[in-house]
Amino acid sequence: MLSREEAIQIFSESGALLEGHFLLTSGRHSNQYMQCAQVLQYPAYTEKLAQDLAGKFAQDGIELVIGPAMGGIIVSYEVARQLGVPSIFAERKDGKMEIRRGFTIKPGQKVLVVEDVVTTGGSVREVMEAVRAAGGTVAGVAVLVDRSNGQVNFGVKQEAVLSMEIQSWEPADCPLCAEGKTNAYKPGSRS
Repeated sequence: MLSREEAIQIFSESGALLEGHFLLTSGRHSNQYMQCAQVLQYPAYTEKLAQDLAGKFAQDGIELVIGPAMGGIIVSYEVARQLGVPSIFAERKDGKMEIRRGFTIKPGQKVLVVEDVVTTGGSVREVMEAVRAAGGTVAGVAVLVDRSNGQVNFGVKQEAVLSMEIQSWEPADCPLCAEGKTNAYKPGSRS
């Protein structure tokens, strides 16, 4: 298992944990941002992070791993490889997360839902619903980074490589704006 310090080092060295002045999707400002796509470009880091997650579920009889497209695809694949089980992904169609491309879940199959970053847990919950609708059993949730610092509860066993609270402020209350040194930058996949 990775220590918190080892995990932070991996995320920092890969450029995934950013420091600066950021405009979040919510409209709030923050001095930190987690961009997991940066760490996932490095197979050695990805393997270490997935090994940590897989180890936390090694005794749970996982039969299948699923992640939401896009962020969960690589994580799903590598965690599944570590567990020796198949990996699939869910994707949005007409605004709803669905299992497509001929992927199937057997009735009662024990499924691990994985994701790169969780803030509110919306995508993970949608994937959990899709798994249950297909007849599978959600055996757990595994994430690389839990930005809610454990506040999001999925009602099943859940594990994260790194759990942290990324501080944020309304623009009017942002100390970085008050300093006037930089403008807020909008990183991420939705910008």
